[in-house]
Amino acid sequence: MRYPDGLFGRKDAPRVPGTPSPQATPAAQAPALSTVPRPPAQPVVQPIPEPANRPEETAGSRLIVGPNIKLKGVEIDDCDTLVVEGRVEATMVSRALQIAESGSFRGNVDIEVAEIRGAFDGELTVRGRLVVHATGRINGKVRYGKLLVQEGGELCGDVGTLAEKPAASARAG
Repeated sequence: MRYPDGLFGRKDAPRVPGTPSPQATPAAQAPALSTVPRPPAQPVVQPIPEPANRPEETAGSRLIVGPNIKLKGVEIDDCDTLVVEGRVEATMVSRALQIAESGSFRGNVDIEVAEIRGAFDGELTVRGRLVVHATGRINGKVRYGKLLVQEGGELCGDVGTLAEKPAASARAG
């Protein structure tokens, strides 16, 4: 192959017809190439370090509704933890619910543990522990096993423990 003058710092001499090209060298002058097949290079395998077991990783399935996301008109089942950073309008039966400060949930929820930093509107049944942080607001019908409300947290509506009986049946019996 001929290169233009000055390419790669070399100038090709004009070729005279009948003479071998400068690239063609006798076999004796060329270094011998090995024709013995070599085994393919083995990839270097490094062990992957074990991740630290964190509670959120061992908790099972997790659904995160990120900021600026709106999830509407669904039933959420078989989700161990729902994290709401956006807006959700749904019915949910699950293990844990976490509503971030920027998040809001509207609907019916039957859950084991709930941690509210944002807004909840609807019917909330928490069989275990309900935590309402200082920025949390809950409006609607709320039933809980244990309750912790930080200063500034708000609960409005029909609020009671799961052990409570409705007032009408308590008076009748």
